[in-house]
Amino acid sequence: MKSDTPFDYPAIYIAASKLSDSSQKTYLLLLRMEYGLLILASILSLDLDNSRLYYAHSAFIFIISLAVLLYRSKTKPEQFWYKGRALAESIKTSTWRYCMRAAPFEGAADHRLAKAEFRNLLKSVLEANRHIGERIPPDSAANDQITTSMDTVRGLDLEERKNLYEVNRIREQRLWYQTKAAYNKKRESQWVALCVFIYFMAILFTLMRITYPEWKLWPNDTLIVIASSIVGWVQIKKFNELSSAYTLTAHEIGILQGKISEVDSESSFSEFVNEAELAFSREHTQWVARQNL
Repeated sequence: MKSDTPFDYPAIYIAASKLSDSSQKTYLLLLRMEYGLLILASILSLDLDNSRLYYAHSAFIFIISLAVLLYRSKTKPEQFWYKGRALAESIKTSTWRYCMRAAPFEGAADHRLAKAEFRNLLKSVLEANRHIGERIPPDSAANDQITTSMDTVRGLDLEERKNLYEVNRIREQRLWYQTKAAYNKKRESQWVALCVFIYFMAILFTLMRITYPEWKLWPNDTLIVIASSIVGWVQIKKFNELSSAYTLTAHEIGILQGKISEVDSESSFSEFVNEAELAFSREHTQWVARQNL
């Protein structure tokens, strides 16, 4: 099996990952809708018209905002986002341990005990996550939990598994963390710059109000809502926090990557894989835990 050959994960990983991704999109969409509706309501509060229909539209905006808030509070998509991702990452790291014959899945390539151990692990994970079972999409339920490519990788010799693990796992993860760190840093800078611009405009309009007291329409309240929405969005997305965490994890993976050349036995490779998988999952586990505080 070449290092660029597609690697098939267990069906439960695919399902949990889809649940997490769809729940994340739903949660962020609902938040965007709430912020957008509040901004629209603040614009309508400028009393641009005195007709009954105008005020009816304002009331309708608040009704929609309330409905979105209640729906988000009832369905709690953020919880399925976090828990689905935690489940997917748990399966993913266990899958790599199985394929690399790392503890607790040591043994020969065709060792039935290792397969039994992996099946038992999947069963225990499913039992522990029954509370999100109703949300897991069923489209991949018929697929294999121990895929052919998993067993193919497990059957490779030590050097082949080392090469595949370095290319398909270590380098891929390091690149992912580097890319995400740069992305979050850039996005944080962009949102901060936009917020600074909004504050500048609010200061400008406030000073202009002193000079032109006869003017009746001032967008200060709308600017305050926009600035508050930006601050809330940055807090929710945690751009700066994630950028720092991803950068540190990328450096840690870089240090680990240099150690793979020192691996010369199955036991040392097992220790290396478990150390690497711990590094991959540490930041994500801490982040998920923070969401539940």
